[in-house]
Amino acid sequence: MNRSRAATYARRRKRRMAKVEHDLTDAQWAAILEAWAGCAYCGADGAALQKDCILPISRGGRYTLANVVPACRSCNASKCNLEVVTWMRRKKLDERAFLVRQAETLRALISGGDQAAV
Repeated sequence: MNRSRAATYARRRKRRMAKVEHDLTDAQWAAILEAWAGCAYCGADGAALQKDCILPISRGGRYTLANVVPACRSCNASKCNLEVVTWMRRKKLDERAFLVRQAETLRALISGGDQAAV
């Protein structure tokens, strides 16, 4: 049986996803989208945004309020499973500005009544 790389990767991802508990609700995701108003990395606002884990699932991350930001398809694909700061430095993006905004956004979401597990 000849397995494609994509199929092998998909099976591995499915197994990793099943091993961790994801507690991001649809309401939290909607609040994140509203708070960022575009891609958290490049600021693009016209494209469909995807959930991106700051700490990738392959490195122990999961879909939680504190670990998910909206990303355009280009940024999400480019970041792949790299650590966010490493990727941002490679792309010459302002990681400090991102990290400060992410912390402020998270604080605002939590204090706004979204008291889910962080």
